[in-house]
Amino acid sequence: MTAPLLSVADLSVELPRWGRWFPAVNGVSFTLKRGETVALAGESGCGKSLLARALIGLPPESARVSGAVAWEGRRLLGLPEKEWERLRGARIGTLFQEPGAALDPVRTVGDQIGEAIRLHARMSAAEARRRAVDRLREVSLPDPESAVDEYPHRLSGGQKQRVGLAIALAADPALLIADEPTTALDATVAAEVLELLARLRRSRGLTLLLISHDLGLVARESDRVLVLYAGRIVEEGPTAEIFRSARHPYTRGLLACRPRLDIDGGSRGRFPAIPGTVPDLFERVEEGCAFAPRCPERFTPCDRSRPPLFTDGGVGVRCFLYEGSGSGSDRDRRAS
Repeated sequence: MTAPLLSVADLSVELPRWGRWFPAVNGVSFTLKRGETVALAGESGCGKSLLARALIGLPPESARVSGAVAWEGRRLLGLPEKEWERLRGARIGTLFQEPGAALDPVRTVGDQIGEAIRLHARMSAAEARRRAVDRLREVSLPDPESAVDEYPHRLSGGQKQRVGLAIALAADPALLIADEPTTALDATVAAEVLELLARLRRSRGLTLLLISHDLGLVARESDRVLVLYAGRIVEEGPTAEIFRSARHPYTRGLLACRPRLDIDGGSRGRFPAIPGTVPDLFERVEEGCAFAPRCPERFTPCDRSRPPLFTDGGVGVRCFLYEGSGSGSDRDRRAS
């Protein structure tokens, strides 16, 4: 069998405070197969972006990273920075969350794309410039021959995101990590960016790790979904199956909160919401399920120990409601 493009096993990222280490990402495991799109979903503060940074060897300097990350079977954690530099861009491209902040304001668009190209390919500055124009044309930026000499401040948010995508794809990577690719974009521009991503994924045969809190986006664009809460995967499986019949109370809560045209908020103008907030990293419970304080289906085991990942109908779910046969009998009994 062909090895996964990327495999992650028991990955943890810990941050220090008060002389202790606190897990911001805790025991995460998954694989990415060639050509598939996997979404990493969850509320802000669940550890999605920190996980992405660990995958490309750029965790915070103070962080402690453990577990295993492998690229085509080659272990990555512990690689010298020079080795990471050869991998980043050439094999793994990253589209960052804030397009404006990701670009250097004092360098032209062409310089920034050209640098990404020349880091991984031997060519002259003139050749890199020509390829930069080609990349801008590929991401559908208007008038790429002129745009290559523009500075970021002269571009709109959508144009900056296209430039960021051109940089991410400059050296023809096999995997693209897109971290909240539609953040700060209006609905029309966001739709254009998503359509562009889908087209490039098909034409290039890209593997895509899509990080988003937008469940509509996750439903439309991904093959599989990993639901992250307080640094742990609480549910994982085929996107269609999870959206058809979510198992974990957190996933069901997220889906219930999606805006719908047929809901007016009721007589008091309130829409569905999960009570409470994602626990602060330094205040998370050390025993029991991290979601228990917000969970409407909480019962005795939830406060005693952390649930492992059970299997139910091809979906992994970290919830004691699925302990045992995985048939969901506990959930059904409590709902009756």
